[in-house]
Amino acid sequence: MQRRTLLKMAAVSAVGVTSTWANAKSNPAPSIRNTEHIKMNQVIIIGGSFAGLAAALQLGRARRDVIVLDTGLQRNRFAGRSHGVLGHDDKPPSAILAEARQQLARYPAIKFVNARADSISGNIDNFSVVTDDGETLSARRLILSYGVVDQMPDVKGFAESWGTSVIPCPYCDGFEVADQHWGLVWSGPQSMNQVRLFHDWTARLTVFGNGHDITPEIRTDLAGRQVPLVDGRITEIARQGSHGPTIKLDTGPDVAVDILFAHPRNKPSASLHDPLGLATVTTPTGIVLKTDERRETSMPGIYAAGDLANPGIPSVTTATWQGATAGISAQQSMLV
Repeated sequence: MQRRTLLKMAAVSAVGVTSTWANAKSNPAPSIRNTEHIKMNQVIIIGGSFAGLAAALQLGRARRDVIVLDTGLQRNRFAGRSHGVLGHDDKPPSAILAEARQQLARYPAIKFVNARADSISGNIDNFSVVTDDGETLSARRLILSYGVVDQMPDVKGFAESWGTSVIPCPYCDGFEVADQHWGLVWSGPQSMNQVRLFHDWTARLTVFGNGHDITPEIRTDLAGRQVPLVDGRITEIARQGSHGPTIKLDTGPDVAVDILFAHPRNKPSASLHDPLGLATVTTPTGIVLKTDERRETSMPGIYAAGDLANPGIPSVTTATWQGATAGISAQQSMLV
C-alpha cells in the first residue's frame, strides 16, 4: 500500500513538471540581455585620503556597505612628515594612510577600488557613479572627499620646492623651523593675517610683494612690526637641500631665507560637483563645496569632507573629523 502511494505521488509530480515546462514554451518570456544584478551599496566615498578613510571607518563600524574609490594622489604627498596629528605626530603621511588602510581591512563592509570616478547622476537613495573603467556603481548616499590640487605658479623652482622649502601651513611645519628666518609670498590682504600669526613662531620675517599693489597703510603696519617688505616679482626659487631657499627677483638683489611660506591658488581635483550644481564657497585661494553642520551639501544625500569642503585652515586633523562627521551623518540619515 505504501509503495502504490509513493508511485502515485511521483506520477503527479512528473505531470506537474511537464505541464509547467509546456506552459513556459507556449508563453516565452522576453529576452534579457544583461541579467547581472547591480548591487545597491549603502555609501560610495570618492577619495580615499584622510577624510575619506575617516568616513569609511565610521560606516564600516556601523556595518554599512561602503565602497571607497581612490587614485592614491593625496594632496600632502609632497610633504616628508605630517605634524600636529594626535598619535601620529612626525610620521610620513603615506605611512599614516597605509596604517589606516590596514586597520580598515578588518571591516568586511568596506571595499577599496583603485579607480577614478568620472561622473555622478541620480538623487538620494539612487545615485550612480561611473568609473574610468566604465563600471557603474550604485549607492544610497555619496561622500565627496576628492580634495583639491594646488596650482603651482609659473616660477622656476617653485613646484620642485613645494612641500619642503616652500610650505603653506605654520601649524603643520612651523615648530620645526621656529626662530629661523621666514619668508612670506604676499597673495592678497589676507596675507596680513599670516604676518600676525607667524610671530608666534619667529621674529624674523620678510614679506615678498611679488608684484602686488600693497597699500600705504599695510606698508606702515609692516614697518611698525619691523617686517621688511621686498618689492618686485619672484622669478626663481633656488635651493640647496630641503630648506634654505634663495628668492630671485626681477628687480633688486637675491634674498635668502630659511623657509618660504606661500599660498598658491587651488582647485577641486575633480569636477564631479559641477554638473550637480552643488553650492560652493569662495575663499582667497579658490572654491570649496558648501556644507551644513552635518557635512551635507546643497544636494540631499551627498556629503563632503576634507580640503574639498574646508574654507578654513586645511589639515589632516580637520579632514579627519570632517570625514568622521560625514560618515556618521550619512549612516544616520538612512535609519528607519
